[in-house]
Amino acid sequence: MRIATDIGGTFTDLVYVTDEGEFGMAKAHTTPPHFEQGVLNVIAQSGIPQESIKMFIHGTTVIINALTERKGVKTGLITTKGFRDVLEIARGNRPDLYNFRYQKPEPFVERYLRREVEERLNYKGEVVTPLNEAQVADIVAYFREEQVEAIAVAFLHSYVNPAHEQKTVRLIQQLWPEVAVTASHEVTKEWREYERTSTTVFNSYVQPIASSYIDRLYNKLAESQSHGNNYIMQSNGGTTTFAQAKKTPIHLVESGPVAGIYGAAVIGELIGEQNVIAFDIGGTTAKCSLISKGEVKVTTDYYIERSDKEAGYPIKVPVVDIVEIGNGGGSIAWIDETGSLRVGPQSAGSVPGPVAYGKGGTEPTTTDANLLVGRLSKENFDYQVDLEQVKAAVAEKVAKHYGTTVEEAALGIIRIANSNMLNALKLISIRKGYDPRDFALVAFGGGGSMHAAALAKELGVKKVIIPVASSVFSAWGMLMTDLRHDYIQTYIKRLQEQNLPGLNEEWQRLEAQAAQQFSEEGVAQERIVFGRIADMRYIGQEHTVKVPVPSGIWTTETLADIMARFHELHEQNYTFKLEGATAEIVNLHLTALGTVDKPVLKKLPPAIDANAPAVKEVRPVYFEERGWLDTAIYLRADLGAGAKIDGPAIVEERSASTLLYPGQTLTVDEYGNLIMDTGVSA
Repeated sequence: MRIATDIGGTFTDLVYVTDEGEFGMAKAHTTPPHFEQGVLNVIAQSGIPQESIKMFIHGTTVIINALTERKGVKTGLITTKGFRDVLEIARGNRPDLYNFRYQKPEPFVERYLRREVEERLNYKGEVVTPLNEAQVADIVAYFREEQVEAIAVAFLHSYVNPAHEQKTVRLIQQLWPEVAVTASHEVTKEWREYERTSTTVFNSYVQPIASSYIDRLYNKLAESQSHGNNYIMQSNGGTTTFAQAKKTPIHLVESGPVAGIYGAAVIGELIGEQNVIAFDIGGTTAKCSLISKGEVKVTTDYYIERSDKEAGYPIKVPVVDIVEIGNGGGSIAWIDETGSLRVGPQSAGSVPGPVAYGKGGTEPTTTDANLLVGRLSKENFDYQVDLEQVKAAVAEKVAKHYGTTVEEAALGIIRIANSNMLNALKLISIRKGYDPRDFALVAFGGGGSMHAAALAKELGVKKVIIPVASSVFSAWGMLMTDLRHDYIQTYIKRLQEQNLPGLNEEWQRLEAQAAQQFSEEGVAQERIVFGRIADMRYIGQEHTVKVPVPSGIWTTETLADIMARFHELHEQNYTFKLEGATAEIVNLHLTALGTVDKPVLKKLPPAIDANAPAVKEVRPVYFEERGWLDTAIYLRADLGAGAKIDGPAIVEERSASTLLYPGQTLTVDEYGNLIMDTGVSA
């Protein structure tokens, strides 16, 4: 069988599928700092025989955690003479123009560990000053004395010609074979010196951490008789091998969340919805992404720790375009200094967790609030829930401050959490020129189905889809992904002045490079699929638009079609186009997929009585503006294909609950997905 595991901030999820198409799932608590133990725990909890695993796919938060918690290794940087301070200078633009106390981000490499070497290439990649190898040797000796554990090498214009970087890496490996080393051309061949240097440093900073973690995980799996093919989810939405992940771990920075986005695209295609908003609410964060015409957006303008006050740090590798906020089931409700109620970004995590867990948590969370208003059942918790203790926490921390009932306080927590999530959904839809009314909302994660109905109604979305295995959907999505590598090459040429033979040769070179890498990973030639994107802009502009372009040999007619597509996409992104203006290609972007066989989705048997599915119980649930309403509770496992439910209602499963408001309806499709009509008029 095939299994996929996804490490989240609170839970580690698992989904497995047999050759016959039978799916199963399990959840276990995440076990920081030994995350691999959580993986073993959830495999054991699933009850599957480990010797039967023939494919193992893994999503991990180890890389992003190492970066945000500053738990990487001591790193040194070797760069071109005169560019020692590029990390310090960074970018002049800042997010908050009127913040006069603004501080630029602190470099991850201190100045005494940033060393220069004499070498220089021009913008064409021609050698101006040869590499001073003696200086490289001196720097390596100095780094040894300073007990550096990883070295980053980033030279000017190496995206065009990596010869000096390659020579430097060879020298380092000869002089100091044990040290981890990354050259910038190995992680990105896009221009922009600051962003490229930052990305290279981050890869070096986490490389020993990633290698150690992947080795521990591999050894634990081997000890448990698991000898299948092992893959790791990348930030671009595809998988890669354990060996490649150890070389360029920076590609795993959003390893876990993006799998659910691709899973949402698969579900959309399955049910005929090409326009989808993917929405994932976990224990710690909420994440969302927009899929237009079946296309998952991928960007290289990715930042960590960026906010409306902080510039953050750029990572120039392909990452699914995703918005993430600190709001989830474990998000803590608190009163700020102005007396306003806030929810998140602080989280109770898995330890001590929400008050309902009974593991020492004292701060009320979104999960506690949903429990108090009847939207969650204490029967579905792994612990003995003390409801009075939960009430006391909400009363003391929130209700007492405002002089309200516990129920109103709990509903206030839910409303604030929903407001935070709604802002994130607007960022990836309305703020980018898309009308949410043209999209369906695919909601997943432990809390996605609980909050989806209210958010969709507020956003104007008519249809909500709660997919099969919704609480572990990111892991489910991993089973639907292919091996993927992205090859991006800066290639600045005006479209109207293109040398077509040279341009076609460049595309063919990238495809040959991809075919070679897949061959080394054991992927058959007939399973390789290429896609092309050109980053384009009008002459005089700074930033680009990603334009899907055709494969094969380009002709002058091809260039005319590409120009028309560019005008259209530029207008969508920036509200205007310049007919007749000159445009240029900045980057060539090749996506290469090594396709794998996907699991076959089994269909549900039809419902015995579609219009009157079996009710588990009726219990009071507290609704906005309606108060307590007697609400029918259904078990998802008991619902057959075609079953129809009218709100108010709740559909429960072990690790998630789907809430329907009065006036909303829900239907179960043939694959077991819950399709909700939110009641929003056209």
